[in-house]
Amino acid sequence: MEPSNPLLSLSTIIHQHCLRLGAEFSARVSDTTRFLAGNLPPPRRPRLAPSPPFASVSQPKQTANTANLSSDHVAKALAGTAVYTVSNSDNEFVLISDPNGAKSIGLLCFRQEDAEAFLAQVRLRRRELRSQAKVVPITLDQVYMLKVDGIAFRFLPDPVQIKNALELKSADVRSGFDGVPVFQSDHLVVKKKSKRYCPVYFQKEDIEKELSKVSRALRGPGLSRHIMVGSLEDVLKKMEINEKNSGWEDLIFIPPGKSHSQHIQEITK
Repeated sequence: MEPSNPLLSLSTIIHQHCLRLGAEFSARVSDTTRFLAGNLPPPRRPRLAPSPPFASVSQPKQTANTANLSSDHVAKALAGTAVYTVSNSDNEFVLISDPNGAKSIGLLCFRQEDAEAFLAQVRLRRRELRSQAKVVPITLDQVYMLKVDGIAFRFLPDPVQIKNALELKSADVRSGFDGVPVFQSDHLVVKKKSKRYCPVYFQKEDIEKELSKVSRALRGPGLSRHIMVGSLEDVLKKMEINEKNSGWEDLIFIPPGKSHSQHIQEITK
């Protein structure tokens, strides 16, 4: 069953001025960062030299008359992964106001439970939405193709994956992690029907499970050495500015809980 699209009524999209909601969710993100800072071990020495995500993808040679990857290609790479937001009974986004800017914010949560918490706040603050508001899924390819004036879409990442990403980067947790963590490994690049696929995962647990299947040598405490971490936002920017045959067009985002073989089989049917 395909996730419903809360953008079916964009022409009549409502602007819910929930300034308090914006402040509360900003505070929630700050609280999560402070929690991680107090519960993670001290940073270790880096295992890998800093490199742009992902180091395994070759950088293109800039030449004249080359074509960058199309928006449709990037959107297709994101297909199948759902995030969660809150809509009203007409499938219109419930928006929050940015305390520091003029744009309204559409909040997109990687965990359904975070969207449910957002819904609870909406029902608490907006009486007219108490019986109408609901949590709905929307796929990342749909999100990527959205172009709505006056609205900025913001992701709320899974805090567990932020913790995992900071540990992999051996970073000072006080500096935080900018963006939605994604994970990749050279050992999981596959070829199917003469096409190359470079899987990118949203959950560290998923990529660890996949690596353990590849070889016994990849199991155990040293497993994390074979995992690279970046941010979804940075990877998408890299895909947009790089040209065909650069390696970036091989990236494919694996929905949480799925194996790359299962997802590739589904999209190549």
